[in-house]
Amino acid sequence: MFVRPLALFVQPFMNRDKNCAKETAKDIVLIFTALVGSFFLASCETTSTGSLGGTSGKLPAAAYSGAAVQQRNAQIIREQPGNHYIGRRWWVDGTRFWGYIRKPGQPWVESSLIIMNESLARQPDRISEEGEGRTHGFDHNFEYRIWGSFTGATVYDPNSNFLIPEFRITRYELISERPGFLFYPGERYNPRKLPPKHPPLQY
Repeated sequence: MFVRPLALFVQPFMNRDKNCAKETAKDIVLIFTALVGSFFLASCETTSTGSLGGTSGKLPAAAYSGAAVQQRNAQIIREQPGNHYIGRRWWVDGTRFWGYIRKPGQPWVESSLIIMNESLARQPDRISEEGEGRTHGFDHNFEYRIWGSFTGATVYDPNSNFLIPEFRITRYELISERPGFLFYPGERYNPRKLPPKHPPLQY
């Protein structure tokens, strides 16, 4: 597509000294290639979906409505208040975030994706990495009762391209290994895809 216009542009230079014309033609081709490459790179940046995919953190309508969601939210409202959080592990290969936490009585659609600060205690699956036969992330979708607090800092996760709130954990206890869906029934999980609810992509 670009060959004939480029050839017509270069032709006048070919009538001069041949060696000079060849060098000029090479320079023009290099410049043209660089311009075209820059155009396509710019296009990729504006449509970027992050390192692992996903274009936005918006949840589908099913996350806010539907009989199963309403029933689960009714159960959540009856939770005992306390100075702890309810945490749901969401593991994605290569990322640094831990998963979601919310206050008792708060629906999951209002939860926060967090990165764990382990300066005072280790996150739930760390012990398994030290020789108990389970791998990091084995507890995907496990539900925990978690104590600690937000530090006020945000941490950059390069593999998801997110800035995520930091939470300093002090202790935890397992609630369930099979708590069911997180946001809505039938949600799909892929350990190489970003979670269904996340901060806006950072550029």
